[in-house]
Amino acid sequence: MRTIAHISDLHFGRADPAIVAALAHDLKESAPDLVAVSGDLTQRARRREFAAARDFLQGLGLPVLAVPGNHDIPLFDVARRLLQPLDRYHRYIHAEDNPFYVDDEMAVLGLNTARRTTFGDGRLSLSQIAVVRERFERLPPALAKILVTHHPFLPAPAGPRQALVGRGLLGLQACEVCGVDVLLTGHLHRGFTGDVRSHHVAIKRSILVFQAGTAVSTRLRGEANSYNLILLDPPRLSCTVHAWDRHGFRPLAPTRFLNTGGEWQRQE
Repeated sequence: MRTIAHISDLHFGRADPAIVAALAHDLKESAPDLVAVSGDLTQRARRREFAAARDFLQGLGLPVLAVPGNHDIPLFDVARRLLQPLDRYHRYIHAEDNPFYVDDEMAVLGLNTARRTTFGDGRLSLSQIAVVRERFERLPPALAKILVTHHPFLPAPAGPRQALVGRGLLGLQACEVCGVDVLLTGHLHRGFTGDVRSHHVAIKRSILVFQAGTAVSTRLRGEANSYNLILLDPPRLSCTVHAWDRHGFRPLAPTRFLNTGGEWQRQE
């Protein structure tokens, strides 16, 4: 059995200090096996923002796998954006764009979908899609396989439509071949759960998506700050949203799934 705390869109520089402290307390209490951060650790990719994000993550005392988001590339510093887009991210957060974590029960791969040539949209490269296959294909089928990106593979169930990650279908086809079970994504500042087949009809294998809201920032889009706590207990899996209620993060009713013959079925 493994637990993953899925946090996203921290936006240090626009983070609420009280919520930051409450999130740190909550994560230390739950002590997940891994904290997966699906991008936008900073608001404007400034040094002090990256330093705050680094101090927060290191202060947890927990294993962390993080990927950058579009806000982690400088916006106004054009020279740095073009020539060294992730220099500060690499210096303060993670030396790798596509980090990988594996233990006896799960394998988690992060892919950087942020691009210096676009301001909000994201994209997978062909080489990154090859990395999905290289990392996951050689692993035992019994391991839970999770992919983390900033940009989403599924649109939100309601509200304004935003662009999905570029080459997303090619990435999903690689995930399908490799037996990926779960995608963890951010960017939308909205939380929801779905199956990729609800939007990508070419995909035949059941792959779950857990979309996270913004964990600690003031940049809300009609939802409270929140994060996901995911429990992997094959063939069962559950995702519990922990939502901020002005006093702390409170768990909502979990969404549970059972894998039967390779098919994830939602349990009522």
